[in-house]
Amino acid sequence: MSTGAEWLPEFDQEMVQTRKVLSRVPEDRLSWRPHPKSWTLGELATHVAWILAWAAPTLTCTDMDLASPTAPSSPKAVTSRADLLNLFEGLLGPARTALAAADEATLALPWSLRAGEQVFFTKTRGEVMRTFVLNHLIHHRGQLEVYLRMNDVPLPAVYGPSADEGGM
Repeated sequence: MSTGAEWLPEFDQEMVQTRKVLSRVPEDRLSWRPHPKSWTLGELATHVAWILAWAAPTLTCTDMDLASPTAPSSPKAVTSRADLLNLFEGLLGPARTALAAADEATLALPWSLRAGEQVFFTKTRGEVMRTFVLNHLIHHRGQLEVYLRMNDVPLPAVYGPSADEGGM
């Protein structure tokens, strides 16, 4: 395993890319949705910005009880790009601080997601941070990029050039 500090270059790079994508969200299209079963663009963008709310509790607590009034709960969809970026930036600092402080032993500790007595899963904090925080954020960021493309919003380069920024 590794330490959280060793993850920081990857974490920081993904957060730079996430910020770039969030900064492209058009305020006049927040209620747009590609399908009746899909989130609106504003709901999806809010979710992407909000996922970091799980980082510090994952790295500093033994579990998250979704039935607890202190569990992070999804905010209502933002109504402006500024609110979206403020949500993201407000969660980024605590997430990064918790990751930087996580040593190998901390990342190896068990962490459970539950609702009261019902335990959904128990994994190491490192596994949860990788899958339910970072990979989850990257997955939904990709969905958000599709939403942006469908709305003719120029996409930023993320893992290489984009067709909108002098790429392929």
